[in-house]
Amino acid sequence: QVHLVESGGGLVQAGGSLRLSCAASGLTFGTYAMGWYRQAPGKGRELVARISTSSTTAYADSVKGRFTISRDNAKNTLYLQMNSLKPEDTAVYYCVADWNLVSIASTPRYWGQGTQVTVSS
Repeated sequence: QVHLVESGGGLVQAGGSLRLSCAASGLTFGTYAMGWYRQAPGKGRELVARISTSSTTAYADSVKGRFTISRDNAKNTLYLQMNSLKPEDTAVYYCVADWNLVSIASTPRYWGQGTQVTVSS
């Protein structure tokens, strides 16, 4: 059974930084594409960043230059480094996994339960 467990969320002031982690189990981590989605109050889910098995990355325009996605296959862990945070980054952030980047961008098969990020102004 696949488990994705996010951590690292919290409350931060605008301009601050946070690093989210996603610990994966029940899958051969290095063979899966991974990604981060977020959902702000009253809004739909947004794909924030994704990373392929070969560490090719892609970002939403809203976070380019501020967020960095990375993976450590030896630790079965996905990361999202978030810098220069803005109040509009406030959301629940979800870790996702699937076979490839196309699947990550459409309907990811596996989801974590999410971690709350709140950015105060």
